[in-house]
Amino acid sequence: MEKHSLNNSVELIEIHLKPSPELPPHYHTTKNLPSNLNFTLLKAFQTSSSSFSEIVSTLKPDLVIYDILQPWAAKISSLQGIPAVHFAAFGAATMSFVYHYYTSFDANFPFKELFFKDHEKKSLDDMIDFYYANIFEKDKDVIFVNFKLSCDVVLLKTSKGFEGKYIDYVSNKCKKEIVPVGPLVSDASEIDEESSEILKWLSTKKKYSTLYISFGSEYFLSKEEIEEIAKGLEFCGVNFIWVIRFPIGETVNIEEALPKGFLVRVNERGKIVEGWAPQAKILAHESTGGFMSHCGWSSINESVYFGVPVIGMPMKLNKFIDARMLGDVGACVEVIRNENEVYKGEEIAKAINKVIFEKNGEELRRRARELSEKMKIEEEQALDETSEHLWWLCLKNK
Repeated sequence: MEKHSLNNSVELIEIHLKPSPELPPHYHTTKNLPSNLNFTLLKAFQTSSSSFSEIVSTLKPDLVIYDILQPWAAKISSLQGIPAVHFAAFGAATMSFVYHYYTSFDANFPFKELFFKDHEKKSLDDMIDFYYANIFEKDKDVIFVNFKLSCDVVLLKTSKGFEGKYIDYVSNKCKKEIVPVGPLVSDASEIDEESSEILKWLSTKKKYSTLYISFGSEYFLSKEEIEEIAKGLEFCGVNFIWVIRFPIGETVNIEEALPKGFLVRVNERGKIVEGWAPQAKILAHESTGGFMSHCGWSSINESVYFGVPVIGMPMKLNKFIDARMLGDVGACVEVIRNENEVYKGEEIAKAINKVIFEKNGEELRRRARELSEKMKIEEEQALDETSEHLWWLCLKNK
């Protein structure tokens, strides 16, 4: 049995969305959701507030923890005398920059490493505009409205040794105690036959010789993007495990999505995985020397936790900020991209060479290991402090 197993103490309860012809039930999660339906799902999710109210009235919990898309959860809980705490599943660097960019407009922003290029702003601008129009009602303080609604503290998925200066900045600006809960990384997933085969293959490669490539469960590469990544892999000759995903309902032949003859040319130095791979176990493996990522926050936390440097290919939203924060601390090489272009194979190969083959890669891995050690040292203490804060909050409201 796992040391911290909660299998016997967790009960999952469905929150129901109102039926919609645009959004059949199999699209009621962001995982594998077609990109054009993202805003449709977020808007539909707001219809679940009445379902949530009934659940809270029935269960009468001691505490409610909610994320950015449910400010109504805090309001409903408060009306029933139940404390609610906001949990933000993103980094303090992102919060710092977003507050500065959309609220303060302070020319003296202290973190010059955090920035957008002009052509990178649109996806985040569109998201904030959507929040204004559909989620936060009359309260236009999109950035800190959930922080204000949160009782006493705000939980952030990060670590002090990793993002200490940004945590202090956010706490000062929102006038709330920020409690970092740590990276919340787990590698305890069961290994099926396919996963076992992946890890067996990885064990045949030399130390730090293999690149892991994944763009998360909510971003789907276009055919052009797939072709350019494939070119980069051929240019530099690296060993790799590449996870490729397609939206629900799309039937795509993986060989047709890749350049003609690619699988034959890479032969034994490359492994394509469709759908899912044991990411934490791959990152923890000594043969893994780098992680090509869209720089989603969970992926960054996992990469740092296991001491693996990142090749950053952010595609949208706050991922550019996460990549530049990690680059500033010496554990990420961001692939260069021109405006209105996809990442090109030549630039992808240059970044791979820096991390896997060149002397610079040794320094990147050394820095990643240092960050990993800090994160792991703080991990248990962060969870203990989080538990204590929540325990006292429950006692105070008895």
